[in-house]
Amino acid sequence: MKKVILIICILGAVALSFANNAISYDELTIQASHGECDRSNVAASISAGINGHNLTVSFSQNIGEVSVEITSLSGTTIYNVLIQTPTGYQYYIPTTGSYVITFTLPNGDEYYGEFEVTD
Repeated sequence: MKKVILIICILGAVALSFANNAISYDELTIQASHGECDRSNVAASISAGINGHNLTVSFSQNIGEVSVEITSLSGTTIYNVLIQTPTGYQYYIPTTGSYVITFTLPNGDEYYGEFEVTD
């Protein structure tokens, strides 16, 4: 009987842990950087969200090779990578703070989202 109670307690703790992670996932709003980009379907094909220190990005359409840059609000580059779409990636941001993620398309159009990393 003690083993059954112990297993139930462990499963309950694991379930609460997953529930906490699901609640803390914040979807980023992706928007055009300068207003000249009128291809709103492109912004809709980019999704990003932050869960604790984990940033997840995915592209639902093939929009070519996209430059993804993560910077602090002060402009310091934290991470920069070229990604062939459609695909996705996950990046761990070790330091709490406010950040901006910028997506630059092959034609030069830029989209961005702002997010906060908290403990």
